[in-house]
Amino acid sequence: MSVAKILWVDDEIDSLTSQILFLEAKGYEVQTKTNGFDAVEYVKDNIVDVVLLDETMPGITGLQTLQQIKEMNSTLPVVLITKNEAENLMDEAIGSQISDYLIKPVNPNQVLLSLKKIIDNKRLVAEKTTSAYQQEFRSLFMTLNSNPDYNEWMELYRKLVYWELEMKKSDSPEMQEVFQTQKAEANTEFFKFISKNYASWVSPKATEGPIMSHSLMKYKVFPHLEKGTPLFFVLIDNLRFDQWKAIQPIFAESFRLQEEETFYAILPTATQYARNAIFAGMMPVDIEKKFPVQWKNDDEEGGKNLFEEEFFRAQLKSLGKADLKYSYTKITNNNDGQKLVDNIHNLLDNDINIIVYNFVDMLSHARTEMEVLKELAGDETSYRSITQSWFEHSPLHQALRRIADKKVTLIMATDHGSVRVNTPVKVIGDKQTTANLRYKHGRNLNYEPRDVLAFRDPREAGLPVPNVNSSYIFAKGDLYLCYPNNYNHFANYYRNTFQHGGVSLEEMIVPVIRMTNK
Repeated sequence: MSVAKILWVDDEIDSLTSQILFLEAKGYEVQTKTNGFDAVEYVKDNIVDVVLLDETMPGITGLQTLQQIKEMNSTLPVVLITKNEAENLMDEAIGSQISDYLIKPVNPNQVLLSLKKIIDNKRLVAEKTTSAYQQEFRSLFMTLNSNPDYNEWMELYRKLVYWELEMKKSDSPEMQEVFQTQKAEANTEFFKFISKNYASWVSPKATEGPIMSHSLMKYKVFPHLEKGTPLFFVLIDNLRFDQWKAIQPIFAESFRLQEEETFYAILPTATQYARNAIFAGMMPVDIEKKFPVQWKNDDEEGGKNLFEEEFFRAQLKSLGKADLKYSYTKITNNNDGQKLVDNIHNLLDNDINIIVYNFVDMLSHARTEMEVLKELAGDETSYRSITQSWFEHSPLHQALRRIADKKVTLIMATDHGSVRVNTPVKVIGDKQTTANLRYKHGRNLNYEPRDVLAFRDPREAGLPVPNVNSSYIFAKGDLYLCYPNNYNHFANYYRNTFQHGGVSLEEMIVPVIRMTNK
């Protein structure tokens, strides 16, 4: 069981040292503040299990502090400690949802008893989680069947991620299984939804559709440019929404969350398509038209993401922002990361700084190749945990902490997510067919139509036509595409690995987060 974190707020905190030592000896972690303002700030940005709050303090009173804490976090337990036994004060405090009430002078055992009562109560949350999900299950099921639009799908996916993370508190394997089944069903419905709507969203004539890779900069980044406030756009590639939730508390130590949203990654949900679309501000078919030399199709030699900066510069120009001072940094190894740490202060003179960080993508590919990582990141929970541990110790985190005390806007996003694949399906293609497991393009592709979203004319999906008669197919749900030759070997080798390129909630609905310094 993790250590309970207590915040004790009292303007005479020095006189309580012996009490604090007593609680620490009992295994609690105690932070102290001497006034309400500092207490509110601390609660805003830190994990706290219980607040012990003195009623009479200079500045804002205990009751005012209580009110502000409850506005931020209505479920945080607060114990009010006062010299005053007046009934109206008690009524007001109880009306403000305090968890307990202690009269000064308090003795250590009184405080201990109060904490035990409250924190053991929190242990019951695990059991409550299961019953809360049972109730929510029905409402999620109804939403799934009510023909959700693209905004409702984003909301539905956020809820599924919320419950996936909550389920860690429940130790009921049965409920976990029910949840996994519901998530799989959501992906089946999502696949139908994308199959029906995707082409109309990416059509040049589109009048309706979500923010997608190619419109991300225009709608989610450039509007937040402010003279005199450098904007950092950090793209951590291949980051799912649940992985963002895992690293969010680390960001919260240094930055204040302003907006947490999602957008749709384009198909294929693969770096060379989705990321180039973000920086160029256009679909791949248009990038190829405008940059025929720089754009490389899957089957062509050469790096596929070598011209992001050039694409970005062209997007700035097309939006009339060519005079902006910008920097572009791509980090593919630890050495690059250390250079960023050393150099980040020099970036504060720019209007916008792009930082592309390749870690998660390397992790998912390494996980496929390395047995030890397959075991370490065996499922979503451990995959999130590795991501969290990586970010906490990464040069990226160090670099961002160096600018956390400066006035900056930080926007963090990704190019696409990934999905854990479990179900192999056969695809037959000629020699030119691409090797990806979640999407393929080529001529004479042979497949089971119900397994994939197919575009016989790639231009309908906003994609270039690599060869005459080339078509694209995208795998649904947790399927992965294998060739008949050596089929069993590849089916076993790739089962239970994280892949991307296809159609799933995890690959397509991805985070874009705006933060500011505190």
